[in-house]
Amino acid sequence: MEVINLAERNSIVAAYMAQLRDKQMQQDRTRFRHNLTRIARIMAYEISQTLDYAATDVHTPLGTATINLPQNRIVVGTVLRAGLAFHDGFLQVLDGAEAGFVAAYRVEGRADAHPKAGEVEIKLDYLASPCLDSCTFILADPMLATGKSFETAHKAFLTNGTPHRLHLCAVVASQQGIDYLKERFPSPDITLWVAAIDPTLNDTSYIVPGLGDAGDLSFGSKLPQHRT
Repeated sequence: MEVINLAERNSIVAAYMAQLRDKQMQQDRTRFRHNLTRIARIMAYEISQTLDYAATDVHTPLGTATINLPQNRIVVGTVLRAGLAFHDGFLQVLDGAEAGFVAAYRVEGRADAHPKAGEVEIKLDYLASPCLDSCTFILADPMLATGKSFETAHKAFLTNGTPHRLHLCAVVASQQGIDYLKERFPSPDITLWVAAIDPTLNDTSYIVPGLGDAGDLSFGSKLPQHRT
């Protein structure tokens, strides 16, 4: 798996990341969602340079122009609910892309539920996706902590077909999560795109320094669900 970290070169992404991380600015949910979307647009542009292109004639009022246009069928999948604003940025750039959704959650909410870092259990209870056979599949989730949500979501999507090419996209990734995905996705044809890599997870498997809970910051806090 190839890892491309947008933070390794100076760009406007750094300004968006600073706003996402700033605990004062995080009080503005609209700005928080907008910055997730803006980072996704940039990643979508970067991914667009890896697509297959063919010369196509476009008829103007005065003649014909030949333009190289992408030929790939693209599906953008995400994990509810934290991934919604991030997901939307990819759809804004990649015209004609189809969309897929899974709902994955950590097993939390009990008084005795205090998993050690990396020992989080992920459950999945919803899947809506087109056929993925032979497509370019982008799996977008803003936070890559342990890597298990990405792995679980990817396995769920694969029940609807096998993509030709896979791009994994996150805003903030932990080094531990990246190492975990490298073991699960060893193929050099798979690319992980991130806007920042943080060094550690805390004792409840949240990224440090990270930015907090992307779902809560985007849409408001949620009540704990006592699932069995």
